[in-house]
Amino acid sequence: MLVDLNGDMTARKTSRDNGTPADRVHLTPTQRKVLDGVHSGRLNKQIAFDLGIAEATVKAHMTILMRKLNVRNRTQVAIIAEMMNGQREAARG
Repeated sequence: MLVDLNGDMTARKTSRDNGTPADRVHLTPTQRKVLDGVHSGRLNKQIAFDLGIAEATVKAHMTILMRKLNVRNRTQVAIIAEMMNGQREAARG
């Protein structure tokens, strides 16, 4: 995972075949908010309420996040969110 100095969160995608780094992944502001909600242990319904969007929209964002981060489930998304959070804090100093 990478975080640039502007706080823009990006993740390194890895190939499932060989685990090598691939392209950087850009997350939209809404995807970051959904990621933060997952990191906080919130349900899709709770994230939707917090963001003022439909639960189906949160599910769509989760699908896109899993694809972008090259993971298969919500737990893996939460783990990556934790790693990104740690890097963001380390970048602050």
